[in-house]
Amino acid sequence: MPHINLLPWREELRKRRQREFSILAGISVLLMLGVIAIVHVQFNGFLDHQKQRNAFLEQHIVRLNKKISEIKTLDEEKRRLLARMEIIQELQASRPEVVHLFDEMVTTLPDGTYYTRISQAANKLSLEGVAQSNARVSSLMRTLEGSDWLANPELVEITADTKNTGGGLRMSNFKLRIQQSKPDSSNNDEGESG
Repeated sequence: MPHINLLPWREELRKRRQREFSILAGISVLLMLGVIAIVHVQFNGFLDHQKQRNAFLEQHIVRLNKKISEIKTLDEEKRRLLARMEIIQELQASRPEVVHLFDEMVTTLPDGTYYTRISQAANKLSLEGVAQSNARVSSLMRTLEGSDWLANPELVEITADTKNTGGGLRMSNFKLRIQQSKPDSSNNDEGESG
């Protein structure tokens, strides 16, 4: 006998396919949510790692900025110390020059002439004095010109003064400008020009 199926098999097939589709859609949604969650967690991990690296770099930047400021203060202190050392070396080098200068001032002074005031600014000297005559002032200028430690004498002023002398002698007040020089530098200059 033939077997006849009177059940609504198409209806059941449709329901079964719809159930399978729903299950596959649910699984797909769950898988998609899982992938999104994994990507989200992964990106959060990347962000946290980058934040840690940034914090580490900022800490090192702060430390390096402190070191840079310390280096700047040390450089400034070094510059000041070098300037002081240079001044001290210049003073040490110029100590004998003062002795030579005073020695030259005495040895170049002719008889009948004396200084009343000597002042110095850098390597320029201003000399004021009294001489018995203008010829003595000229002699003083010639001896100053021939000195190894003094150069370029320049007569600023010469005046006759008879009121301060008791016997009616005529005295000459003079003012000179002169430069202090070093024999080593002038010898080298002469050696190069000659």
